[in-house]
Amino acid sequence: MKIGIICPYSVSVHGGVQMQVLGLARSLRALGHDALVLAPSDGPPPEVGIIVVGSSVATPANGSVAPIAPGPAAQLRTLRALRDEAFDVVHLHEPLAPGPTLTTLTVHPTPLLGTFHAAGVSAAYRYLRPAVRRLAARLDHRCVVSADAEALAARYLGGAYTRLWNGIDVEAHEAAELWPTDGPTVFFIGRHEPRKGLDVLLAALARLPADVRVWVGGDGPDREALQARYGSDSRIEWLGRIDDAEKLRRLRGADVLCAPAVRGESFGIVLLEGMAAGAAVVASDLDGYRNVATHEVDALLA
Repeated sequence: MKIGIICPYSVSVHGGVQMQVLGLARSLRALGHDALVLAPSDGPPPEVGIIVVGSSVATPANGSVAPIAPGPAAQLRTLRALRDEAFDVVHLHEPLAPGPTLTTLTVHPTPLLGTFHAAGVSAAYRYLRPAVRRLAARLDHRCVVSADAEALAARYLGGAYTRLWNGIDVEAHEAAELWPTDGPTVFFIGRHEPRKGLDVLLAALARLPADVRVWVGGDGPDREALQARYGSDSRIEWLGRIDDAEKLRRLRGADVLCAPAVRGESFGIVLLEGMAAGAAVVASDLDGYRNVATHEVDALLA
């Protein structure tokens, strides 16, 4: 089967949706299907099997910043790819996000599966409810990644949903070589923005023993401010954006994976990654994180 998987977010930027899209494409290919990803990318795509529809524009969304490509050039490239590839089925991730997913939903070239990831609140769904309900009705089947994502989608879009939980490549996490450390190490990987709670972790470092180090992976709008505030602390290593291979090795080498997000998490993929790599997981006690971890069983949730 020829399957198109469309991601509204730049695949050159680390994110849970992007990781699921790329992982799903790899898994489908391993099963013998011809799977291609259509998505924005800022620079060369991170792996093969990706049709780049354009570069992204950072856009505030759901308490975060979404790297989407809503412009006409990206729409035209999407339409051209849909015509040329003639997919048997297309899987849209966040079908109502501006850019290639919404363009595909509008033209409906072939049977469409839509997966909704977001949880919490959505101003766009609230204010544009009649329009987004009509658009969502064009999907042939609807999926969600968690009960929290289903609650948001069902409230504003109606319809029935199948829960398809996010997944990770457990074997890759278990097989990764340990990144060397010289003492107790805490690892944070994610966007540097208020929603992800990095400031909470860095402020708490002052209360930890002097030999504890923190690896900070990722980037985001708060990076410069956080580095200005905490840059003098030699225990913090600012890694910037890292590739998947380094991420897996650091997850294996870290003693603790910390996920201090304060809101807006619908699932908690990073918790799965930490557990698969053998790190102790310390995370915020959010509904989305409780989808994958039980306090004092799989993780410490506070």
